[in-house]
Amino acid sequence: MALLGQRGRPEDVVRDSVFNGTALSAPITVLLTQAVATVRLAKSPSPVAARTLGVLGATMTCGYLVEREFRTAMTPAGLDPVVTPIAAAGIALSIAMARSGLQPLALEALSTHR
Repeated sequence: MALLGQRGRPEDVVRDSVFNGTALSAPITVLLTQAVATVRLAKSPSPVAARTLGVLGATMTCGYLVEREFRTAMTPAGLDPVVTPIAAAGIALSIAMARSGLQPLALEALSTHR
């Protein structure tokens, strides 16, 4: 939460991981929601699960963009052999999840307005 000027404390790591996440990881509660929606979608088509994953992907994408550690890792001066690939993969997968979950909604909206 560097955007808000917050810095974590070592004694709060577990609590922060559950409710706030880290600079490069969503909170565990969000990751569990993602896992449940993914399992549901793997079993059979589910518009609710797809939308859930789309919204989570869009939210995660925004989360990456506001995190200072992500933005730093994406600059030439901040390139890091560990952090930069993780950050790049994280935002790419978040964008893909958002698109795959929300694109059917956009297509459905377009087809109903014709």
